[in-house]
Amino acid sequence: MTRTFDPVQLGSIELFCKAAELGSFTGAAEALGLTPASVSRSIARLEARLGVRLFNRTTRLVRLTASGELYHAQCQQALEQIAEAERAITGQQARPKGLVRVSVGTVYGHHRVVPMLPGFMAAYPGVEVELNVSNRNVDFVEDGYDLAIRLGEPRDSRLVSRKLEEATVGIFGSPAYLRRRGKPKSLEDLRQHDLIQFVLPSTGRTMPWILRSPDGEDIDFSFKSRQRVHEDVLAGVGWAVAGGGLFQIYHFVVREAVKAGQLVEVMQGHGGRSRPFHVLYPQNRHLSARVRAFVQYLADAVS
Repeated sequence: MTRTFDPVQLGSIELFCKAAELGSFTGAAEALGLTPASVSRSIARLEARLGVRLFNRTTRLVRLTASGELYHAQCQQALEQIAEAERAITGQQARPKGLVRVSVGTVYGHHRVVPMLPGFMAAYPGVEVELNVSNRNVDFVEDGYDLAIRLGEPRDSRLVSRKLEEATVGIFGSPAYLRRRGKPKSLEDLRQHDLIQFVLPSTGRTMPWILRSPDGEDIDFSFKSRQRVHEDVLAGVGWAVAGGGLFQIYHFVVREAVKAGQLVEVMQGHGGRSRPFHVLYPQNRHLSARVRAFVQYLADAVS
């Protein structure tokens, strides 16, 4: 078998990652017990081998180039996998440690992930969690995330998915609104109400409400409304609480508002449908013990 890397090259990659992490050759040298000159020479050899500049250097600091950013993301992942392999064969997998970077949408982030974090952090004191809560799609390589949690069925064949749950939905309005307008009991009644629409950021189209007829037929209920919410579903919840109309949302989001008497569910005879949430990660990525622990803890929390 021909060796792709020799120990010197692997050492240069480790020095490169440490310098990128600290933004300093001197800092990397101090952290690893070397001289700044030796770190500089090692990274210069690495740049020569690759034929690209990895850092932009000034007298005060060093910054990764665009090529350096890409190379660092891949190298850091490789070094973490080597460390995980060593822990696996030395029995240290029982104590996950290190950083887990998670991307999650706003609704699931606020109402599912954030509430389980204190328990997870207490159960795994060696793990750090970095949470990004936004509705934009992420690039796992460029953005450096370990996993993403998203609504719907994954369409990218390069990603592995694990379903976390089927989240049921309902239609809700405030008591004041329902006293004023009455409770709808049929689809014809529903069209006479003030309905708050959510506009999907990915397509710019309004999301249909998903219903089920009393005889079990699935219905996608589309309608036109002068009340529309973009980006943040939680604004639609607030609009409904304020008495602005009816809104379809996940039961887990409005559970506390219902308990507090701020919202009332209607059209239960047309309920029962759900939407899936999945956790996603790249197909070629070995899941570390800390990431597996995070996913399993979340799955147990929402089950």
